[in-house]
Amino acid sequence: MDPIVSLQLGVDRSSPVPLYFQLSQQLEAAIERGALTPGTLLGNEIELAHRLGLSRPTVRQAIQSLVDKGLLVRRRGIGTQVVHSQVKRPLELSSLYDDLEAAGQRPETRVLRNIVEPASAEVAAALGVKEGDEVHLVERLRLAHGEPMARLRNHIPPGLLDLDGARLEATGLYRLMRAAGITLHSARQSVGARAATPEEGERLGEPAGAPLLTMQRTTFDDTGRAVEFGSHVYRASRYSFEFQLLVRP
Repeated sequence: MDPIVSLQLGVDRSSPVPLYFQLSQQLEAAIERGALTPGTLLGNEIELAHRLGLSRPTVRQAIQSLVDKGLLVRRRGIGTQVVHSQVKRPLELSSLYDDLEAAGQRPETRVLRNIVEPASAEVAAALGVKEGDEVHLVERLRLAHGEPMARLRNHIPPGLLDLDGARLEATGLYRLMRAAGITLHSARQSVGARAATPEEGERLGEPAGAPLLTMQRTTFDDTGRAVEFGSHVYRASRYSFEFQLLVRP
């Protein structure tokens, strides 16, 4: 059975909102709430257009807008398929691994670098060590459903915990810290955006110049010690940060 049939889709022709956008918003909402799960094949565009009383170009435009967002993919010989929903990450002290797992995104990790190097001025200031002191650098590519989501770069004080490559690929960094008896307490974080470099685009499956979300975070344990300095980039097409804003009394 075509999964689209079970959805309550409809358009308001009296609305100033374009018909294709109304349809794309309803399909996106169905993906976000899990009514259309990753791997689901959508029905024929002609049949969908006929059922909704829309033109085929209108339906095609709606589908294409979701393809452009990375929610759908057109596969030759297969059809249009749901890939995933965008990950919306709350701004709280949690790891990307935990957030992806909680969202049902099946996180995977590839360790790109796992080395000891001299601390730059920026890293030294964040971790409270001297410039040039040895620190551990772990650089990873985080994937969900087999697709790149983010490149994570973490500097960690030496001797803090066992940073075995196999363990880093099996779970998240914060889980390793907790398992080592480190109590994460607070963090100082900044979020920004910039264009992808050619190397970043190749890593993340985006064209050079595509928008990336950036995040820098210094995390402290319950003694006030800095335990990691992270500098990460995320695909803006797949990822967003959520804020909760409160009015001051």
